[in-house]
Amino acid sequence: MSYGAGRPGGRARTRVQVGRQAHGDLEHRGAAAADVVGDFVHRLRADRTNRALRLSFLREAGENGDLYLAHPDAHRMVLLLSTDGGDEMRVLAVRDGARARDELARLTVEINPVSGAVEVVDQSEVSANVVALADRSEAAPAPAPPVEATPETVPPALTSSLRTPLLARHDDRTLIDLGVVHSLLPALRKVTTDEQFEKLLTHNLPELTRDVLLALRDGADPEDVQRHITDKWRADDDVNTHDWVQAARRAVSQAETDDDAVLGALGSSFDAWRLFLHPEQQRLATGDFKGSAKVTGGPGTGKTVVALHRVRHLVDRLPSGHSRSVLLTTYNTNLALDLKERLRQLGGDELLRRVDVKSVDALARGIVQESRVEVGLPLDDAAAMNLWHTVRTETGLLETGLLEYDADFLDSEFKHVILAARCGSWDAYRRVGRSGRPRISTAQRHDVWQLVQAYKAHLNASPRRTTYALIADSAADLEQHRMARVEEQARYKDEQGGRDLVHREAGSGMWLKPRYQHIVVDEAQDLSASHWRMLRAMVSRGPNDIFLAGDAHQRIYGGRVVLSHQGIEIRGRASRRLTLNYRTTRQILGSANRLIEGAPFDDLDIGTDTLDGYRSVLTGLAPQFWRAPDRLTEMRAVATLIKERHDRYRTPYSAMAVSVPDGASAQEFAYVFAREFDLPAVELGKDGVRSDADAVRIGTMYRFKGLEFQRVFLTSVGEGQVPHQRIEQFRMTNPDRYRQEEQRARSLVFVAATRARDELIVTWSGRASRFLPPDADETAHHATDLLRQDGPPSGSAAA
Repeated sequence: MSYGAGRPGGRARTRVQVGRQAHGDLEHRGAAAADVVGDFVHRLRADRTNRALRLSFLREAGENGDLYLAHPDAHRMVLLLSTDGGDEMRVLAVRDGARARDELARLTVEINPVSGAVEVVDQSEVSANVVALADRSEAAPAPAPPVEATPETVPPALTSSLRTPLLARHDDRTLIDLGVVHSLLPALRKVTTDEQFEKLLTHNLPELTRDVLLALRDGADPEDVQRHITDKWRADDDVNTHDWVQAARRAVSQAETDDDAVLGALGSSFDAWRLFLHPEQQRLATGDFKGSAKVTGGPGTGKTVVALHRVRHLVDRLPSGHSRSVLLTTYNTNLALDLKERLRQLGGDELLRRVDVKSVDALARGIVQESRVEVGLPLDDAAAMNLWHTVRTETGLLETGLLEYDADFLDSEFKHVILAARCGSWDAYRRVGRSGRPRISTAQRHDVWQLVQAYKAHLNASPRRTTYALIADSAADLEQHRMARVEEQARYKDEQGGRDLVHREAGSGMWLKPRYQHIVVDEAQDLSASHWRMLRAMVSRGPNDIFLAGDAHQRIYGGRVVLSHQGIEIRGRASRRLTLNYRTTRQILGSANRLIEGAPFDDLDIGTDTLDGYRSVLTGLAPQFWRAPDRLTEMRAVATLIKERHDRYRTPYSAMAVSVPDGASAQEFAYVFAREFDLPAVELGKDGVRSDADAVRIGTMYRFKGLEFQRVFLTSVGEGQVPHQRIEQFRMTNPDRYRQEEQRARSLVFVAATRARDELIVTWSGRASRFLPPDADETAHHATDLLRQDGPPSGSAAA
């Protein structure tokens, strides 16, 4: 025992963690329970000898770990694991009501031999709900079947008693080796129906056990489960199932930060989920790397959460001071604002004071302005694209019939080939490699080069203008020059031993040093080569210099960039791929994955990436499909479905979002919602939503990037709209371009669809997009039927 006579002793200050399963208990019990337990944790940290906590010894967990009970208030109790003489404690479970003590006392607490995690199983609850269900089925009296009985005529009770367990083909040894908690096996062997299996999953099971059982139930081979699930949870060190101190300190068992801001957010499961750090991500967020590190993974795998916790970890290791030594950056302003708010929730203003949170374009513009280099007024994306249209018209390109040189192609070629490869002359552009770009001949390259020169001439005319791509390119040059001075000064100091260094630095007008000690990048797949050149020059090469998170499957802006060509070397265990999705249901994820099946994607470097092993632990409704004869009917149907979910199921309007193909469609939807349905709605702009009002979010698929909602309405997914019919001009004339445009359209829909946590509704007018299931038009609900009644057809409502 850690404490004498059942009362804590020794030093009062205690490190307290809240285990992942305890978080699950709190989410089921709501905000009031989370507030009470959060306050209890704060008091326990401050002084574990406080008698008001009412700690009482329950039993030994092992030779160096004890279990305690405590009363956060008069109605609730918690189960605690105490290790290291009481200096470390972990909240394992929460119960309430008159039977709370008995329920907690009966919990099975053990160390998983695969992951090394501390796991809790409520055997009494499993027996009461799962095993009892099986026992009732087997004990039900069954009349004798007819003499000529067929399988169809055998009574249900009899067929139930004849069923074999769902996982009968996997023996106990196999299940344990895969990570299934040992104490659950007797109950598991009684599960013979999907109903019982789903009942089992409703319990707050250890996550490794849950992942393995879901995969096996879905027909996965044990070898695949081993590779895609078990091995990712496996502890880095040898597991001693009797060493509770080691288990409590092992990273995989520390599933949540002990930051007060996070504990304060537990009242809202949605917010807690947006900050929760999964055990398989803990090592990435707090790891020590010899150089740069990279995290990839599909939507909902927590890449952004890893990046946020990585920032927190790096700041914690900084020496005291006031400098903003860590940069957190991402593709656009909208995402940067979201990251800043989430970082505030994670660590408050104290954390933000040490971090620069900026979009890469804002960062580049600041560098150029600081240098006072005259570059002109930057055009927004629409104006820059219009200038390409002007250049095409003036050069007579429209009359030549070479339509493959459209504005999109020219803009992309300029950004991702000419600027990326720093082609300062026609000869350089003629020779440069164009991996991942549509093939064009040397003569065609010459045409493009002439168009680019005309484009730049327009920009340099009075009044001088520029683009964000050119600003990023200039900022990269400026930062590389600055870093060269920093490195030259460091060499001088080494050679001279510090002599005359004060005068040398004073003469430069500043004490030269790298801008940042660490850089963290989110949505890395959409940054350009110029962005990466700039970032590489902002931090010295060394341990933990650049940490990036991204997914090529979600690339919707930029072209492929090979990081190693930009001086960012990532080797071995510094590159990790996340496969666990805990944001999107399996049903939604399965539908979204089919959008990009078979298409090749890179790993943000020279390798390839897949979604092999990508899985979700959430279950829910299958995506719904609704078709309408015309656009107005589609908009009215979407409004009706939104109001139904708000009125009947109390889903806040702000937790629902409508995806549209373009800005004009967003205005159309907002107008119909307001005029005909009095439905509050706000548009997602470049700077996000500037209102906290409870209103439906409406935005283009591009604006959905990096955001999350409970329910998403993916609209206008009709043929000719998704993908847009304009790509058909390339089907025969430029197959490479056609494949590239179609893949980008698939990625765009993939991103929008995976923003949904609980429910995805897909709508269209006319004929369904080729991206949807082949029978979508035949099996979809009819929007006209919906509008003839008070609500949607029976069975279509959200759970």
